Amino acid sequence: MAGWFNVAECELSALSRQCLDRRIPNIETLNEQLVAWEKDRNDDVKQISWHFTAKQARGKLAHLYPNL
Repeated sequence: MAGWFNVAECELSALSRQCLDRRIPNIETLNEQLVAWEKDRNDDVKQISWHFTAKQARGKLAHLYPNL
């Protein structure tokens, strides 16, 4: 589950930096900007490069989740 949240957090961060970092005068302009940003982002096909596997993460974080 955490992997999905990390991806969502990365996308929201990119949206904030790349699209929402300025004053947008009205909802119509906001929607136009969001559609354009989403198209560009999807066309770019960003990928996540995980640093370690789930098994490695479970081993490293075992002290945080002793019941797993």
